[in-house]
Amino acid sequence: MSGISTDVRALGDATLEALVEIMFLAASADGEFSAVERSHFLKSVESLTDGRLAVTRLMMLLADAKEALVRDGRLARLNEIKARLPEPNARKVALQLAVQVTNADGIIRTSERELIMEIAEALEIDRDEAANLVSRVTR
Repeated sequence: MSGISTDVRALGDATLEALVEIMFLAASADGEFSAVERSHFLKSVESLTDGRLAVTRLMMLLADAKEALVRDGRLARLNEIKARLPEPNARKVALQLAVQVTNADGIIRTSERELIMEIAEALEIDRDEAANLVSRVTR
């Protein structure tokens, strides 16, 4: 994962699961989870977790994330993720991952940009910093 400097061995399971959920929210922001997005998502998770998450565990996390999104709504899920990511650096990593996932198909749609800004706000990251992340990825 270019640009993301995190020692995965130092991340706890709750942090990894929060990052997986934020990536899921980003991947499904435009209402679809295309084959390209799914492929990028799985590669990103595999890279991020350094193989710590078995495929069956990852599939269970995705099913749980989807169910929680339907049940609670996006804002509630973002607030829950924020609670699991108390460190500002972990929150920035989450935003970076969301930006990368939304750009997996080479296009960041309006709904995806809106989600990125919503994530930034929920994780208490400056909107300008979020916009700069998007600019760097879409160049």
